[in-house]
Amino acid sequence: MSAKPIKILGIPGSLRELSFNRALIQAASDVAPEGVDVEMFLLHDVPFYNADVEVQGNPEPVQRLKDAIGASDGVLFATPQYNASVSGVLKNAVDWASRPAFESVLLEKPVAIIGATTGRSATEKARTELMNVLRSTRSHVMESPTIGISNSRDHIEAGDLHSEEVRDQIRDLLADFALFIRGHSLSEAAD
Repeated sequence: MSAKPIKILGIPGSLRELSFNRALIQAASDVAPEGVDVEMFLLHDVPFYNADVEVQGNPEPVQRLKDAIGASDGVLFATPQYNASVSGVLKNAVDWASRPAFESVLLEKPVAIIGATTGRSATEKARTELMNVLRSTRSHVMESPTIGISNSRDHIEAGDLHSEEVRDQIRDLLADFALFIRGHSLSEAAD
């Protein structure tokens, strides 16, 4: 009997159609190891977080985000680096998903982080900040491995990741993330 497939929700932190980080999530879907499915969730329709709106109920795009995270076994975030930090659109999505506090769909959810940027930083600051934000939501953060791609134009063209080296890195990260998720599931079952 084979193990149940692992469902990973991939969330790119950029709204651009040909975003480098969207290309990373697409590549993750393409190279996922057997038994791992990666589905992309785009953040185009998620409104700015507003507690006054939240009190009236989640807007439909927010509910879809929360439902998708809740139905996944883990979340793979792909973050760009804007002004030495995580993108506003990705932070906004995490803010919505983290509500209600201590009961959110991110609580104890396994998460992993990758990122791409045109600069030389390999999104190091953005990935570190996103890890800190996700730790505050009490997500189960896989701190290593993580992937940061610098000079992304050398690896991604017209929304397509053409670097076999990076595709191999993503495949390896997904295999590690699948083990991380399974280990998390086993520890939850033992509780």
